Amino acid sequence: MDFAHNAVTRDYLQRLSAFMDEHIYPNEQTYVAQLSAATNRWQPVPIVETLKPLARAAGLWNLFLPDRQFGAGLGNLEYAPLAEQMGRIGWCSEVFNCSAPDTGNMEVLARYGTAEQQEQWLRPLLAGDIRSCFSMTEPAVASSDATNMQATAQLVGDEWVLNGRKWFSSGAGDPRCRVSIYMCLTDPGNARHQQHSQILVPLGAPGVKIVRQLSVFGYDHAPHGHAEIVFDGVRVPKANVI
Repeated sequence: MDFAHNAVTRDYLQRLSAFMDEHIYPNEQTYVAQLSAATNRWQPVPIVETLKPLARAAGLWNLFLPDRQFGAGLGNLEYAPLAEQMGRIGWCSEVFNCSAPDTGNMEVLARYGTAEQQEQWLRPLLAGDIRSCFSMTEPAVASSDATNMQATAQLVGDEWVLNGRKWFSSGAGDPRCRVSIYMCLTDPGNARHQQHSQILVPLGAPGVKIVRQLSVFGYDHAPHGHAEIVFDGVRVPKANVI
């Protein structure tokens, strides 16, 4: 396989490198200072918000998304070296709206979401107006194998009723986090790999409780966070299934 960069990749790499030289690297200490001085570490860091409009104006926005309708339309081979560049500074991928878990959630919505789901959730995520989280891992089971998940969603009339406990729901610490993709058991009678579904859950829905922010190797990764979340009798419309 030929791994040489094509013309599109070379162009993006040049522009991305120039942006990082001008705006990212000189502000590494600014980020640290602002986060350290914050009275509430679970708020957006000002320098990141300052740089986002500059990145968008430079055409360096939503680079991760292969769907040309919504993103840059780059394939993995084209995007990988850009991700490598952004990965040199832990916080800078958000400047380009290319940070997880929003990237994965946006890809799911772009590929599988309904028009209504895309209008309600995908477009604000693409604009960077809101954030999202992904709720799969559970404390009581080995969730690295997704077929072990025990959190449930039962269809009652025109609503899903959700019950479960998730943890390490990355992104839920950000106050702009508005929606979670909730992985759950919906069809326990089906074959092992056809029992589960993904359901869009607004974090403000009654019964959603963020219990705490967990640490990873001693770091809480504020203002991003990895939350333990309880879903207790949460009701969402039937149309929220992806």
